[in-house]
Amino acid sequence: MDRSALLPLIEAAVRAPSSHNTQPWRFRLHEDRVDLLADRTRALSINDPRDRELTISCGAALFNLRVAGAARELATRIELLPDLSEPDLLARVHLTHGLQEPDLVHLHVAIDARRTTRRAFKAGPLADPLVRDLIAAASVEGADLQPVNDDLRPRVAALVADGDRLQFGNPRWRHELAMWMRPPHAGDGLATSALMAPLARFVVRYVDLGSRIAATDTELARQAPLLAILTTDRETPETWLTAGQALQHLLLVAATHGVHAGYFNQPCQLDTLRAHLATAATLGRHPQVLVRLGIPVAPARRAPRRPVADVLVDQ
Repeated sequence: MDRSALLPLIEAAVRAPSSHNTQPWRFRLHEDRVDLLADRTRALSINDPRDRELTISCGAALFNLRVAGAARELATRIELLPDLSEPDLLARVHLTHGLQEPDLVHLHVAIDARRTTRRAFKAGPLADPLVRDLIAAASVEGADLQPVNDDLRPRVAALVADGDRLQFGNPRWRHELAMWMRPPHAGDGLATSALMAPLARFVVRYVDLGSRIAATDTELARQAPLLAILTTDRETPETWLTAGQALQHLLLVAATHGVHAGYFNQPCQLDTLRAHLATAATLGRHPQVLVRLGIPVAPARRAPRRPVADVLVDQ
């Protein structure tokens, strides 16, 4: 395969979600494979000190690459963490002609339709068949999506609020967040208008907004049509990649129904809260992502992306 045949796969891969929209991935192209590498220059040392979410984000990009391959009748054989001497090499994707995963083809159009939002969703629960499809999408990738029932929802919402207060109470965390608040033309980060970006960064750096954000997030968590926890049975870089693929699979299934996602990962990011979340809601499994899903009240904007050329590295 020539380079031009592989570029559409990379264009799809980089449409995956990532923490603070850091886009922490790089790709190395070969004639018959694509290497997925972590870009640790984009790591969030305060928010994600073990690079757990960075690896989950790369797993989501890996799933998009599989979907794009299926849409082009390319079979993918994936090796996770294939070379311990190169720790940034997260996956090798071997490519051959032939349709291997036909069930993924219809998800290709959802790659561009998927959105992340912090806004409210329309009232009313998601349909039971769709919830079952989302659970199945996570399961086929090796993870579990566990809906939070009505009895547990107030407790989980309280953990989200605790996370808001703890994180915004940490000046180092606020400075890291502010660093990723950027105008859309930057191509990455949390898009903020060019006019407002300097003021927004100043406020986030120097004002503790934890209580205000906690109140908003509590209400969003309580009213979410579906609040669910994505879990794995182990806690390793390999299972983080599994979680990323599972997350993106369910997000694309959701997007085909006009359903978008927002994230409440605070209880997964702080070890003390994560232990409480595991005890309360996940029956001893490892919580990786806390997500709310629904149909947005207002359309969400497409998050900016860097040019594909910026994520390619030489062999």
